[in-house]
Amino acid sequence: MKVLSISSIAFFFCVLSSYANAQGVDSAKNMALEGYNDLQGRTAYQPTIQKQGNRWIAYIGHHGDNKLNPLNGKMEENGTSIVDVTDVKRPKYLAHIPGEEGKAEQGGAQMVRVCGGDTLPKANKNKFYMLRVFGNQAHEIWDVTKPEDPVLLTTVVKGLKGTHKSFWECDTGIAYLVSGNPQWRTNRMTQIYDLSDPEKPVFIRDFGLVGQQPGASGDVPVQLHGAMSTGPKGNRVYFGYGTNTNGIIQIVDRDKLLNGPKDPTPENLLSPQVSRVDMPVMHGAHTTFPLMDVKIEEFSKNLLGSKRDFLVVTNEAIQKECLEGRQMVWVVDISNEKKPFGVSNWGVPEKTANYCSKGGRFGTHSSNENMTDVFYRKLMFFSYFNAGVRAVDIRDPFMPKEVGYFIPAMNANTVVLETPVTQRGKLPFTAASDKKVIQTNNVEVDSRGYIYIVDRANTGMHILSLTGPAKAIANWKEADR
Repeated sequence: MKVLSISSIAFFFCVLSSYANAQGVDSAKNMALEGYNDLQGRTAYQPTIQKQGNRWIAYIGHHGDNKLNPLNGKMEENGTSIVDVTDVKRPKYLAHIPGEEGKAEQGGAQMVRVCGGDTLPKANKNKFYMLRVFGNQAHEIWDVTKPEDPVLLTTVVKGLKGTHKSFWECDTGIAYLVSGNPQWRTNRMTQIYDLSDPEKPVFIRDFGLVGQQPGASGDVPVQLHGAMSTGPKGNRVYFGYGTNTNGIIQIVDRDKLLNGPKDPTPENLLSPQVSRVDMPVMHGAHTTFPLMDVKIEEFSKNLLGSKRDFLVVTNEAIQKECLEGRQMVWVVDISNEKKPFGVSNWGVPEKTANYCSKGGRFGTHSSNENMTDVFYRKLMFFSYFNAGVRAVDIRDPFMPKEVGYFIPAMNANTVVLETPVTQRGKLPFTAASDKKVIQTNNVEVDSRGYIYIVDRANTGMHILSLTGPAKAIANWKEADR
């Protein structure tokens, strides 16, 4: 009989304690907890998972706050967490890079993307590069070849008045940076850079909706939230404007966007536009996820329409207690790009758990953005604030169907999500707005098939796997094992 050492026993109970804190009274269906990291108790936004050699590294952006970094004993402004998730059952926190001073979206370093030098055309093939925002001021590139020791390489652009959900094409180096050029009339528009050589950024152009550009007059169109590109092969960029109101979906010809006339005149801004959809006044376009070449089994015997293209548009819930329009997932058929039309929507029924009164936000926020073949055209994952993360069968986009969910339990780090001072007194908030509750903020997947969720209310990062019927839907032949 093998006798465990005191140190082994201590480690065992430490791991058990960590998982107990993470699990508590988790609620789940066809999803299971694999691992957990507290992210130093920081409010989290976008996670990005990158394979680096034989390691898997999670890079997590944070909203603004000031927390202790136990690695160095210093109080640091929330920025970027770097976590080794090679062994998902024992994630190891490697480094924290401080961000901008300020609370919530007024500080931190919310957005992060990572590309390997072996894919970027002009980069050092042996390095890995991280693109992140620095609060609302700037976009930076870091050398994260050694994720334990990140090094700032260059500032792409600074002196901005806003940033948010940028997108970086690793195979070309083209980056669509959500920025607030001080000369423009909005805090969030697009600045496009060639970052194929991350150490030598090359500016390409500014872009936005007509009315946002310098010198325009009249009402300013709703600000950009983010973009997703299909690269040179797909030749499309999908822009989402707005969050919970006045949303706009814009489909843009990538080649014309990058190579057309750059002066931001109304004519030049409209030139690359393929089509535009103005959403209902109570909905926005947080995430615009292209779902291309989908074979519709139901239509397999039809002469026309058995293969179609879609855009999965996710709204963002902003107000607590559902004091806004219900924010959901919308599926738009873009097979005929000049005539997009909605074919379905999906959401969690509020009455299943009285979510509007549970505290915090209820409604969608974002979807996964990695298009790994394990899940693409089969499953999507949506963060749903106090309803956790939801796994949705998207094989038939005309009839999306939930097949699993995971709602983490609160732990010692969970806080009440603050109601901005600017909102108090303007909406009929009740005592529910001061309840402490899970706020699953963002979700991402990796090509091994793991799902990562992070919490806006400081609860940390949970790493999940699929179980049961949901697991059977995924394409495990394509998993990176």
